[in-house]
Amino acid sequence: MALSYKARRRWALVILLIGLPLYVVVAVNLIDLFGRPSILVELAVYVGLGFLWALPFRFVFRGIGQEDPDANKPDGQGPSV
Repeated sequence: MALSYKARRRWALVILLIGLPLYVVVAVNLIDLFGRPSILVELAVYVGLGFLWALPFRFVFRGIGQEDPDANKPDGQGPSV
């Protein structure tokens, strides 16, 4: 079942405001669990994890920056007088 444009916008907001901060906390704690590696290894892990969080949510974020495709488009004509 495909999500509507409004539902995708709402889910994108929830993911960015709640899910992403939680993911960052988990990623930082995961690195600290194994001890701090060298700065290059740590950077590579953070870049990899930063890329991986977005993969499952591609369909939610796709087209969010565009205008609503389901909205009624005005035909350019004002009310008749």
